[in-house]
Amino acid sequence: MEDSVLKLGKYKFNSRLFVGTGKYQTLDIMKEALDASGAEVVTVAIRRANIGGKSGESLFDHIDKEKYTILPNTAGCYSADETVRTALLAREMGISDMIKLEVLGDEKTLLPDPIETLKATEILVKEGFTVLVYTSDDPIVAKKLEDAGATSVMPAGAPIGSGQGILNQNNIRIILESLSVPVIVDAGVGTASDVSIAMELGCKGVLLNTGIAIAKDPVKMARAMKLACESGRLAYLSGRMPKKLYAKASSPLKDF
Repeated sequence: MEDSVLKLGKYKFNSRLFVGTGKYQTLDIMKEALDASGAEVVTVAIRRANIGGKSGESLFDHIDKEKYTILPNTAGCYSADETVRTALLAREMGISDMIKLEVLGDEKTLLPDPIETLKATEILVKEGFTVLVYTSDDPIVAKKLEDAGATSVMPAGAPIGSGQGILNQNNIRIILESLSVPVIVDAGVGTASDVSIAMELGCKGVLLNTGIAIAKDPVKMARAMKLACESGRLAYLSGRMPKKLYAKASSPLKDF
């Protein structure tokens, strides 16, 4: 299978690694890590970007808009109405009409609210947004989001910021089999092997933040995530050998 660019509505990307901008110790470390990741898409929480803040300085001032496509997200929203307002604000500011939709249902677990998420997806699709929607790894919910017009469905590998990796590979596989839109794993990634697993399953990309930002060396980890995304995608395209219960000799059993 030949690889191709990742298409998300009218947008096209070569890199399949999407990275966030939160939790870094300094903005300089953030900028170095973004560069090392090779990412083309950088996601920013609209509610936490200090837009119009008293200091006059915003997180957007520290991101090279010529180099990166900014993906605004609705992190911190707990209802469809709040989420839609945040998305409309991002578009009115000229940031993007591509939005990472996130509607949480609980402050402790940070799990998505499936009902409010579906409602917000339907509204934003009608408003003309390219909607990349964060959800649980429930295949039924994922299918309903695709039917609602989501450009990409983004199931969590594990709870947000937990670093537990891909906890339910079977559900991710079912989602991949059931959907025709790009599936991008979002949340829970802790290290490079987690990225490889997601890509080897056939996911079109991985979105992560904490795994890089709070690593002991964020810049090195960013590069590791980049290489893992590329190697996982290559392994998927290569087609792995089937798993077998019993051993099978690598060399011929008889002489030539």
